[in-house]
Amino acid sequence: MPLKVRFMHRQDIPQVTEIDHDAFPTEWPPTNFPRELENKLAYYIIAYENKDTYPEKSPVPAGKETNPGLINRIRRIFSHSQAPVEDPPEEISILGYAGMWIMADEAHVTSIASHKGHRHEGVGEVLLINLIELATTKHARIVTLEARVSNLVAQNLYYKFGFDKLGVRKAYYLDNREDAVIMSTEYIGSPSFKEKFSKVKQAYLQKSGVFISEIPAAEK
Repeated sequence: MPLKVRFMHRQDIPQVTEIDHDAFPTEWPPTNFPRELENKLAYYIIAYENKDTYPEKSPVPAGKETNPGLINRIRRIFSHSQAPVEDPPEEISILGYAGMWIMADEAHVTSIASHKGHRHEGVGEVLLINLIELATTKHARIVTLEARVSNLVAQNLYYKFGFDKLGVRKAYYLDNREDAVIMSTEYIGSPSFKEKFSKVKQAYLQKSGVFISEIPAAEK
């Protein structure tokens, strides 16, 4: 089943919070996801798979097809409800999430985390791919972030995607006063960055298969 990516919704918060607490157990203060989803500068996305836990509907015999709009109208008459009666929402399993703030012409990655049962499976890569593409649609010039100096795995991922080290923020992390490495891309609209980004994305697709992004270019 292809990995899918979309914007985070409020119903995703419990699963995302669990991933966040497991990935960043000492982070303080913890991310306030309800507030972040109301923040006009913030963009949060999730990578997920369908759980497919709902039973399949029984096939409708030929000649017995009905109009779902008519059914909803009949149900409203007898239930005194003005809202359409809908099927249960699609249940999903969230494998990772990522957040980014876009201010003026800079996109700043705030967090990327994968579920503990799906690390080293390319979830972080697909999230970063979507963040960079989203930053491009929002006309950001660069993408920046911080990484713990001890987190070499994350730094190597960012280097692969065209980030370079710009400096160090001393005692940046409040939990243990660890330094942060400041990393940034070049102008993401430049031919050199687009060529490198395209190669890395294609390499991901060849290695890990397809993913489906459900983030329209104009959607917030």
